Amino acid sequence: MHQDPHQKWRQLPAPARPIAAAATVAVGAVQARDRDGLDAAVSDLAALDPAQTGLILGTTVRLLLEDAHPDGLDGDAVREVLQRCVRTAAEWQPEVDPHVVLQLLAGALGVLDEDQTEPAKPEVMALHTALLLADLLGTRPVEPWFTAALAEIERAQLND
Repeated sequence: MHQDPHQKWRQLPAPARPIAAAATVAVGAVQARDRDGLDAAVSDLAALDPAQTGLILGTTVRLLLEDAHPDGLDGDAVREVLQRCVRTAAEWQPEVDPHVVLQLLAGALGVLDEDQTEPAKPEVMALHTALLLADLLGTRPVEPWFTAALAEIERAQLND
């Protein structure tokens, strides 16, 4: 029995459900190295609101980085993540762009100068976000991380 990917995200706010569903499929496709599944999921993800998608997925990336580096992140740790992600992705996604992965990392950590940086096309951002999330997750499921990211976003919005 195939479960509707949106069903498992019922507990999330409505705008977040399609993002979580598409990103989950994209990460799963990366983990399985399913090129066709990834292309479809990237198209779905790229069609969603870029501001909402960026906030949710960027927060998820930041939480994963903080989890992997509980004593804090330095330049070496970020460089290590960047190199590992690009090296792993390049084995089957030769179009991986280290600059886009660096942009995603900088954005997630809140150190991206938005005025100085021309964002990549939504499809490129979606692909690289899926590659980065899959790299940071390893074999762990993505769902608890999206739930934690959304709880953090909600807290931040309540405190604004």
